[in-house]
Amino acid sequence: MTQDTEALYAERFARYTTALRNGKPDKVPIRPFVAEFTAAYSGMTCQEVTQDYTKAFDAAIQCCRDFDWDAAVANMVYVWSGITEAVGLEYYGIPGIHIGPQTGFQYREPPEDKAYMRPDEYDALIEDPTGFLMNVWLPRVSRDVVAPGEPNTTRNNLSFLKGGMATMQYFMALGGQVQRMRTETGTVSAIAGILKAPMDILADKLRGYLGLVDDVLNRPEKVKAACEALMPHMAHVAETSGDLESGVPITMWMHRSCVPFFSFDHFRDIHWATLKPIIEYLYGKGFQVMFYAEGKWGHHLDAFAELPDASIIYHSDRDDIFEVHRRLGDKFCITGGVPNDLLAFGTPDQVRAKCKAIIDGVAKDGGYIMDAGAIIQNDAKVENVQAMTDFTREYGVY
Repeated sequence: MTQDTEALYAERFARYTTALRNGKPDKVPIRPFVAEFTAAYSGMTCQEVTQDYTKAFDAAIQCCRDFDWDAAVANMVYVWSGITEAVGLEYYGIPGIHIGPQTGFQYREPPEDKAYMRPDEYDALIEDPTGFLMNVWLPRVSRDVVAPGEPNTTRNNLSFLKGGMATMQYFMALGGQVQRMRTETGTVSAIAGILKAPMDILADKLRGYLGLVDDVLNRPEKVKAACEALMPHMAHVAETSGDLESGVPITMWMHRSCVPFFSFDHFRDIHWATLKPIIEYLYGKGFQVMFYAEGKWGHHLDAFAELPDASIIYHSDRDDIFEVHRRLGDKFCITGGVPNDLLAFGTPDQVRAKCKAIIDGVAKDGGYIMDAGAIIQNDAKVENVQAMTDFTREYGVY
């Protein structure tokens, strides 16, 4: 790392982490969650960066080098087909294999009658979550893994061998990518660690949305007991994947546990009742959690305000970011708010106008980080991302 790059990293790190703690840095930090945008910018396809993580790493580095960003994710195209194909996972759609080469990877939810967990299997999950996932769930989501009691196969054995090797290869390489960002571009790695709400695990990976809707109406006590059984596992994953020394937050991707997907009562009695204690536990250990509120979670801002000051960062996607700031800004850092459709279909002048409104209305007292509302994919115009970056750097000075 050259002296200039080291100084740039230190400046950006101080700016970013000050805002994360809801403080006022020297300037408004810029931290876009760029995924397939990096491929388009670097002249690659979605297939290339999904099937070869070294290309995804290089594309992220090129963007960090060319754009004046304070922080970014080491690789927001986080699904590598080397792992998914080694294990034979069926719930991913991979560009160039299941979908077109210019479409970002997809999550494929099975039909309700073929959900990866059956409605009469709650007791098995509650009794032993790890055993259920290993012995029941994994054989259903993999085309190669066989269930206990079934005849063994070579492909079953190789899925564990190759899957373990691929996982270790990829996650060991991520550490080097974080270091490259620092030494080559002076850019902070934006997040460390992952968390999901127990109820979102049920909806996303086990019962599917339609199955869970049926469950909360017909067997709500089982749903809550399953979420309670998952709580220590979710907390453990978050704590062990987080990095206190880095000073950056654990990220929680928020999906379908909010109104209107579920009622207020189901949110309060199941989702929030089994998530809030995890956030409080992590805060007690010194971690912040970024609530990446995909879609609209504005109906639940009062619940989030129950959390300790600076325990979370609230990322606003389709919520009214000015209302979010009014109700949460005195407690938590706010990020996001620039609409993705504006970055894809708007003009640089429109992007600059939106950024100005957000900086004037949300960032004036600090505690704000500039970003799009959702993950930036390959439909965003380069000139619009550049306008968001340059305007924020020029105008967002305290």
